Amino acid sequence: MAYTPTLKKKYSEEVIPTLKKEFDYKSVMQVPKLEKIVLNQGVGAAIADKKIIEVATEEMTMIAGQKAVQTKSKKDISNFKLRKKMPIGVRVTLRKERMYEFLERLINISLPRIRDFRGIESKMDGQGNYTLGIPEQIIFPEINIDKVNRINGMNITFVTTADSDEEGFALLKELGLPFKNVKKN
Repeated sequence: MAYTPTLKKKYSEEVIPTLKKEFDYKSVMQVPKLEKIVLNQGVGAAIADKKIIEVATEEMTMIAGQKAVQTKSKKDISNFKLRKKMPIGVRVTLRKERMYEFLERLINISLPRIRDFRGIESKMDGQGNYTLGIPEQIIFPEINIDKVNRINGMNITFVTTADSDEEGFALLKELGLPFKNVKKN
């Protein structure tokens, strides 16, 4: 039997029936699902020091368990000493099994390691997607704190097939993202 991540199993066995009942869907295909998770890190300091972008790429690859790609600038901006096609960030797109494994590690291990953690904000983007800003990469157990020479934050975007924020929020909440207790109007 093939390996299935725990969260993927939870999605098909618990989340789908719950959301189907909550939003009164006629078919299982209408239930929103997590499409991909995109990790993105802007490394503006890489303009001055090329090693910074390599370290960021390495760290992001360790965190995601998948090769990170460098993002390059689209145009010249003289005020920032920026030339077109200079590396200015790192990103990884996770799908399928890797996405569920990363989400599980994020929920159970990484988020609780944030200082004074009381849950994450619940501001969706209007299309049922959610972006979470993380102030420091050292919350991930894959990162060796002794080898870190600079703290970088990152954005984690959860892209869902939900039609509305309400449906996307319900999906992410059911998957176990620790949102702050938000009162609905």
